[in-house]
Order: sequence, then structure tokens, then C-alpha cells
Amino acid sequence: MKLSQFDYFLPEELIAFKPIKDRMNDKLMVLNRKTLDIEHKKFEDILNYFGDGDRMVFNNTKIFPAVLKGKKEKTEADIEVFLLRELIAENKIWDVLVTPARKIRIGNKLYFDNDLVAEVIDNTTSRGRTVRFLYNGDSEDLKKLIRKMGKVPLPPFIDREAKNEDFNNYMSPFSKEEGAVAAPTAGSHFDKILLKKLEIKGVDFSQVTLHAGIGNYTRIEVEDLSKHKPDSERVIITPETTEEINGTLDREKRVCAVGTTVVKSLETPVTTLNRLDPFDGWTVQFLYPPYNVKIANALISNFQLPMTPMLMTVAAFGGYRFIKRAYEEAVNKSYRFGPFGDAMLII
Repeated sequence: MKLSQFDYFLPEELIAFKPIKDRMNDKLMVLNRKTLDIEHKKFEDILNYFGDGDRMVFNNTKIFPAVLKGKKEKTEADIEVFLLRELIAENKIWDVLVTPARKIRIGNKLYFDNDLVAEVIDNTTSRGRTVRFLYNGDSEDLKKLIRKMGKVPLPPFIDREAKNEDFNNYMSPFSKEEGAVAAPTAGSHFDKILLKKLEIKGVDFSQVTLHAGIGNYTRIEVEDLSKHKPDSERVIITPETTEEINGTLDREKRVCAVGTTVVKSLETPVTTLNRLDPFDGWTVQFLYPPYNVKIANALISNFQLPMTPMLMTVAAFGGYRFIKRAYEEAVNKSYRFGPFGDAMLII
């Protein structure tokens, strides 16, 4: 498929720049793939679509405050360093993006608050650099310092510096494994009360880990989607989770992926029998139509922005034409789009 097929008209006023106070009042669009019917509900009505033996799978990743503000040596020019991933913990070596990057070269030192210094040791892309932090403590102490100094990465459409409340806006009841630099937000629609009600109905919960990367925010540059090269992301699916999900499928119950990152996770270690194997490694999954999703048979997702990888995953799950029709209806009915907006359930 082509990138331009995932463009659509989205009025700016429909983009949610912050969540509403009570997310149970978020709108919920329900899409039935068998009947092609579309219903309009509130998110709390999701209780009506799941029952005894069904399973919801959440991504338990937690966003890392990966944006550091600093100065370049000598010129003291302002710089922003976006921490992508830790490469070698014992040597405190990280892959980063630097803005502006034009004059940041190998050997340059970058200075931050609290006397933290990083030295550039390699160029990776036009903006990409590898840096070594010159820090006397161990890697865990360094991360503690970065947590105090760093800001939460915001999507490109939010043109402001991150605030303290942004960290909480990205949290779900399952957020615990720190490592994402792009927050998966479908799980943030849930609160503990709703989860308890689902549990009383007999719905089970499982967790996977996918540390969502910068590729979720980066514009796709090729028209032919088969030529797109996604960034790698860390995935962990434990033997216990594997057994839970495979058992649910064997009983022909619903396995609901809460978010497109969960779909990617579950499609990474699929067997020839369309079941899961345990997995601990990296994925470059990039899902778009006509890919046939094999594990999840229900999906909860936010309304994704045009031409994003997340929208393509939704279209792979729900079918391109059905999703296109649903998004047109969402615009006409003033749904709120983006990570802080309304939700869609596809069954």
C-alpha cells in the first residue's frame, strides 16, 4: 500500500492536546468486523463487550523522561538531547538524537545541569549520535539523575515543553517497566474501578512489554510502505503470558490487544500454528494492510493521526475500507483524535 492512502482530512480542533478529567466519559466507537456496523458509546460501556474467559492484554511499559536540555562546549549553544536507548550500561553509552545536530561532531562535549557531561563518540544518522556520559556513579545512579533532569517526550504535534502532569497523562494502571520514549496510551483510558468491574465479569488480564520507540513519532518518508524501515523496539513476552494467551485462544475466547503496541508485540513471536512463543528480544514489526493479524481478535485503540504507523496497524486489524469509513464518521461526529483523545473498539 501507499503512504498517501493513510492521509485524511482532520480539523486541528479535533486533535486532543490533553485528556479530559474523567476518561470514562471518553467517546467509544465500536466497530463490528463481521456485520460492518458502527456503534457510538462511552468508554465505560466497554464492559458490555467482554465476559467470562475473555482476556485483555496490556503493554506495561513506562515512559522514560528522555529529553535533556543542555549546552555545547565552547560556544554554549543550546542543545536538546533525546535519549533513544542505552547501548552499554557499564560504560554509560547511549544512542541519542541531537537538536540542532549540524555542528555536533565526534569529540564534542555536551553539558547539562548537575555537572553532567556527555562526550560524542560516534555519528549514526543526520541527527543521531552515540554519546558516553562522563559520570562517576554506576548506570543506575545515572538513570536516577536523568529522571530528575529529563522531560517527558511529547508527540510532534504538541508544540510546547513538557510539564509535570504530562508524565501522569501517559500512565496506565499497568505502567511499570521503564523504557519507552513514545508512550502507548490506549491503556490510559482504564482506571482501577473499571478494571475491577471487568474482573468481576470474569475478564482476565495479561501483560507484555514493548518499549515504544521514536519511530512512532517519526514521519514515514517513503510512498511505498514495503520500503519503510522501522526502528527496532524491545519486546518481552514471558512464558506465563504466552500460556495465558494461548489458553484463551484455545477456548475460543476474545484476546483483546489494548493498543497497537500490543498487536505488534503479539505478532512478533507467532508460530506456524498461530500461537505464541515466549520472546525476549527486538522487533521491527511494521503492520499494514493486507497483513492478517493472527493473535489478537479484538483491539482497543485511540484515533490515530494521519499517515502514522499506528493508523496502519489499526487498518491491518480492522480492514482498510472499514477503518477509512469509521474515521470519516469520527470526524463528522467530532471525536477527539490523538493519544489524549477518544477510543475505538474493534471486535
